[in-house]
Amino acid sequence: MENAQLITLSRISTLNRQMSVVANNLANMNTTGFKSENMLFEEYISPVGSAESFEFGDRDLSFVLDDRTVGNFNVGALETTGNQLDVALQSEGFFAIQTPAGERYTRTGGFTLDPTGQLTTHDGFPVLGEDGPIIFDPDETNISITGDGAISGREGEIGRLRIVTFDDPQQLDRIGNNLFEGANPLLAETPRVVQFARERSNVDPISEISQMIEVQRAYDQLANIMRQQNDLRETAIQRLGRVQVNA
Repeated sequence: MENAQLITLSRISTLNRQMSVVANNLANMNTTGFKSENMLFEEYISPVGSAESFEFGDRDLSFVLDDRTVGNFNVGALETTGNQLDVALQSEGFFAIQTPAGERYTRTGGFTLDPTGQLTTHDGFPVLGEDGPIIFDPDETNISITGDGAISGREGEIGRLRIVTFDDPQQLDRIGNNLFEGANPLLAETPRVVQFARERSNVDPISEISQMIEVQRAYDQLANIMRQQNDLRETAIQRLGRVQVNA
C-alpha cells in the first residue's frame, strides 16, 4: 500500500510543477518576445526488495520525475507598432544587451533612448552593437534599422546590432521571463530584423488552457486515489486492532 501511495505522490508532485509551467506561459501570453516552456518527464525504476525467499520475484516500481523544462524557441507572430525603436527578429538569435551582471540575451526588441542618446531596453540596459553600445545624438529622430541589423541616424551609419545565436539554445539559463544567459555566443550569419514591429509571445493559449484542464483532471483523480488508499489503511488498522482485542 505504501508503494502505491509513493508512486501516486510522485505523479502529483510532477503535476504541481507542470501546472506552474503552464500558468507561467499563460501569464506571459502577451509579453513581447516571450518563449514558452514545456515539461520533460522521466521514468525512474526502483526495485522493491532483495529477499530471495518470496514466492514471486521482485517487481520494479515505476516513478515519474519532472526531468527539466525545455524552451520553445519558435519565432512568434509579428506585431506592427510604427515605433522606430521597436525591432523584431524573424530569425533565430537574440539581441545582446549589457547588464550589471554581464552580457545577457533577449528576444524583446522594444528599445528606447536614454537622456544621453544611448540605445537601451525599457529596463535601462544598454543594447549592444557589434562594436559596443550604440549611441545617437540625444535629439536624434531619424533612426533607420535595416534587415541585417545596421543602424543609421541622420549622420549616417552608427553601428550594427549584435545579434547572436547558440549551438544549443536549450542550454541557456532563463533569467526572469525574457532574459537569457549562455556561454559561447556566435554572431548570427543571416539575421532578419524588422523595424517598426515587435515579436509577440509564441504561447498558444488554446493549447495551454487545454493542458491546464488535463493537469487539473489528472490531479483530482490522483488525489481521489490517495484518499481511497488512506481509507483502506485506516480500515486495515481498525480490523487488525479488533482481531488483537478478541485474541
